[in-house]
Amino acid sequence: MSEVKIARIDVFQVDLPYVGQVYRLSGGREYTSFDATIVRITTQNGIEGWGESTPFGSTYVAAHALGVRAGIGEIAPKLLGLDPRRVDRINDAMDAALLGHEHAKTALDVACWDIFGKSVGLPVCDLLGGRTNVKLPLISSIPVDEPETMRKHVAKFRAKGYVGHSVKIDGEPKKDAERIAAALADKGPHEFFIVDANGGLTVETGLRMFRLLPDGLDFVLEPPCATWRESVSLRRRSNIPFFFDELATNDSSIAKLIADDAAEGFDLKISKAGGLTKGRRQRDIGLAAGYTMGVQDTVGSDIVFAAIVHMAQTIPERHLRCILDTRDMVTLKTADADYQIHSGRVTAPTEPGLGITPRLEVLGEPVASYS
Repeated sequence: MSEVKIARIDVFQVDLPYVGQVYRLSGGREYTSFDATIVRITTQNGIEGWGESTPFGSTYVAAHALGVRAGIGEIAPKLLGLDPRRVDRINDAMDAALLGHEHAKTALDVACWDIFGKSVGLPVCDLLGGRTNVKLPLISSIPVDEPETMRKHVAKFRAKGYVGHSVKIDGEPKKDAERIAAALADKGPHEFFIVDANGGLTVETGLRMFRLLPDGLDFVLEPPCATWRESVSLRRRSNIPFFFDELATNDSSIAKLIADDAAEGFDLKISKAGGLTKGRRQRDIGLAAGYTMGVQDTVGSDIVFAAIVHMAQTIPERHLRCILDTRDMVTLKTADADYQIHSGRVTAPTEPGLGITPRLEVLGEPVASYS
């Protein structure tokens, strides 16, 4: 391969308004807009790579938008002159520059994969291991609301062909049981439901909720409690399958998940993992353990969705549940791409890299540049 080196890194900031008025999670958390950080890496021979990291506010996991940009400020100068196609070595350099803060590393890592694909004429999914023939099923994201309102939201996505639904609850046993029963009332035989507490249950409220549920409801509970001990304790007293999300944050936590037999699967979220490089490793650990996985991100625009699709396109069908179309959650379009949704499913494009063309008029001027 001819020499490719990082010559410049530009950082953009964009506000992504939530498509509804207010998105509600457990614990009284509310969101109306999301602060996106988008990165452009340019090589000395003019190849551009794009990445994005958009935390779900500052109270979802240990990540926030100002921290993303501050972290990039620590890391970016250390990447100048390196070959972006050597993605593991790029991650070594990022880890040496800044401990943790995976959300800050995500946009940089994804941009390097975009360059890698463009430099060799291949889509990112083929570099991540090779595309499957799976048409990737989408999952809805249904915020906490009144039971019948949530049922109507599920029906709206069902009408679009969605077979997966993520239903949020907020820790009130009786009301949550009603929300779950309403959301699943019209469940089809091939639909997949996640009931997502976002860490809002205690063992006590979880057990009370279980007792109030009608018999025979088919769903996976995702991540019920704020701590590892509570979640494992609740799982030991339940016959409901568990997925981990907020508690599955890095390679070691995925390994602990397997060692403790703490769940049946996990959500691989690109920014939580630190990008596609570390996400690829978590994918392989999960596959070796026989886990099922969803591929998502906290939230984000078209660039985030591109990374989700390329990762999910490499997971065998029997291990893949659903993917999140983050574009459904926001009103602003940041890039154009051939990510067409047909009957609630999508496949990765065949263009080199991520297959996206950012809308520069939307991104505006960089808020920081490193060269």
